[in-house]
Amino acid sequence: MPTLLIRHKVTDYATWQAVFDEQEATRRAHGCQLGRLFRSVSDPNEILIYLEWDDIERARLFAQSDDLREELKRGEVADEPDLWFLGDTNRAHV
Repeated sequence: MPTLLIRHKVTDYATWQAVFDEQEATRRAHGCQLGRLFRSVSDPNEILIYLEWDDIERARLFAQSDDLREELKRGEVADEPDLWFLGDTNRAHV
């Protein structure tokens, strides 16, 4: 499944989390199917967001959208987000 991976830092995790949660319907409207959040163990204000999409082009459009820019601003994102667009590969055995 196409994936958008986003990494950024926030000034206050609780503020960011509230904005992220309230924007779920917006992400779904753009084609997001599933998401997971991760926090750095060395810096709890560094966030990694894993989002699966129905279509990679819709993920790209969301990444350029005013909806995402507004979410980043309201969520007090402290740096320029890193974005990666990923496709499926064979599952690795660990």
